[in-house]
Amino acid sequence: MGDKKTKTRDQIDQYYKWNIETMYPNEADWDKDYTRAMEEAQVYGKYSGRLGESAATLLEAFQEKDRIWQIAEKVYVYARMRRDEDNRVTKYQAMADKCHTMLAKISACMSFFTPELLDVPKEALLRFIQAENGLKIYEYVILDMLREKEHVLSKAEENLLAQMSEVTSATNDIYTLLNNADMKFGTMIDEDGDEVEVTHGRYISFMESYDRRVRKEAFEHMYGAYKALINTISTTYNYNTKTDVIGARIRKYDSALGAALSSDNIPKEVYHNLIDVVNKNLPILHKYMQLRKELLGVDELHMYDVYVPLIEVPNKKVSYEEALDIMREGLAPLGEDYCGRMNKGIADGWIDVYENEGKTSGAYSFGSYDSMPFILLNYSEKLKDVFTIVHEMGHSMHSNYTRETQPFVYGGHSIFTAEVASTVNESLLMQHLLHKETDINMRKYILNLYIEEFRTTLFRQTMFAEFELMTHEAVERGDVLTAEWLCEEYGKLNKKYFGDAIADDEDIKYEWARIPHFYNAFYVYKYATGYSAATAIADKILKEGPQARDRYISFLRTGESNYPIELLKIAGVDMSKAEPIEMAMKTFEALVNEFESLVR
Repeated sequence: MGDKKTKTRDQIDQYYKWNIETMYPNEADWDKDYTRAMEEAQVYGKYSGRLGESAATLLEAFQEKDRIWQIAEKVYVYARMRRDEDNRVTKYQAMADKCHTMLAKISACMSFFTPELLDVPKEALLRFIQAENGLKIYEYVILDMLREKEHVLSKAEENLLAQMSEVTSATNDIYTLLNNADMKFGTMIDEDGDEVEVTHGRYISFMESYDRRVRKEAFEHMYGAYKALINTISTTYNYNTKTDVIGARIRKYDSALGAALSSDNIPKEVYHNLIDVVNKNLPILHKYMQLRKELLGVDELHMYDVYVPLIEVPNKKVSYEEALDIMREGLAPLGEDYCGRMNKGIADGWIDVYENEGKTSGAYSFGSYDSMPFILLNYSEKLKDVFTIVHEMGHSMHSNYTRETQPFVYGGHSIFTAEVASTVNESLLMQHLLHKETDINMRKYILNLYIEEFRTTLFRQTMFAEFELMTHEAVERGDVLTAEWLCEEYGKLNKKYFGDAIADDEDIKYEWARIPHFYNAFYVYKYATGYSAATAIADKILKEGPQARDRYISFLRTGESNYPIELLKIAGVDMSKAEPIEMAMKTFEALVNEFESLVR
């Protein structure tokens, strides 16, 4: 793949394409399944008003619901992946569009199910589970719905809230348009001497530029734009936070945090432990920042200096075949069964490797319950691409084990657990590369890469989580989130996290205004907890061997058959306690100490 011109899909060897034909060898069968899902959803209403009549009827309603969704999922996944191969093909655009209509119609046909099930007395449902063996599979689903029952309102109230949701989601829409469509960040001269527009996409590469003038100007352009609109953005965020707080009160939760954690049944201690342990370990981050200042040789370290790589990237190409070999070596601690399945998956055509014209960018793992897991890549022969393959393979192997073991109803994964499976793989690869690397510059590069992963995932996301907690608690106290308060508190938080090595950058206090995740509250902490859990699991696998590995494989088989905290305990990690985060912090400290010993 040496030439520069992007190939068309038909110019790429079949060996490097996924074997999607295994889903529908004949596309006429796709049409049949589409029609079948739509028709069967239309008659699903026959169960309306009957869920409480008998255990047998309830079981039949559950099974039929799963069966329809299983067909619909396969139909959707196939069309979506076909479109992603080349987004210019109108046939697959149309098929994917048809699927959105299908999914909406099926949801509407089944919307009676949850409220009606919750109308059946709890005692009757428990009797049904005892009486009908087939309902044992659905016991966890039923009990989980009952757990949330006290927060479900009457049908009339739920209907009102549903109608109001278009209004209550307005703040998110306003911010999205403001941030992505209306805001302009001006133009500047880049490192090649060309005048370019500053955009969200370019900003990241500007921050990694070795030209300090470029970093500084991009930083000033970016935050100057947010400063100019800070009152509008603060008002939008204030009302977004108020919506969370009022919504939680209406549904009888004790706080907005409690409401957000409830769907995964996550104890509040998980959130607080994360913030407390990270805060206790901030001196290690401060030490790294001091080291960064010394290595960059600057009198003052500014916030626009924190993303530039400290070690120049060794310019080494990694062919796809080499990448697979590196992955096999790195994931060897996961054992013969894991590696055997993975190798079979590669041979069977799980992976779509190279970029082609019209192909969806980035990377993902996808698939339906009864298909192979598939991996979309845009492989470009860089070391970071090897990490991408390993990451997506973690997701695909999670799906492979789960779908083999769990019924359809538990065949997916929550975000809380899904990111663990991908990050364990990255962690194992990182440790493998460090273990075998003899070239001192390459070793420094890998260490710095790993340290930055920790800083941006664990520390940064926890700082965001702390900010969200602060803003919601302020509104719950009856305070108003003014621009002045938000910027001042965020500025203090940033100073606390980065320490004294960082100069006082006035503009960084506006950073909160450019984080879209804040409009989906109490979400970012999952990146930090997932990273901590994965670091702890990878550590156990490497130190304890087969016993820890087998526990982890058992976890991969569980899907969504229990709450995330309970499932992670199977892998030997209890996220309701502080220990996994403390273990991750020890790993971070060891990395910083080794990096320091190599560069000083």
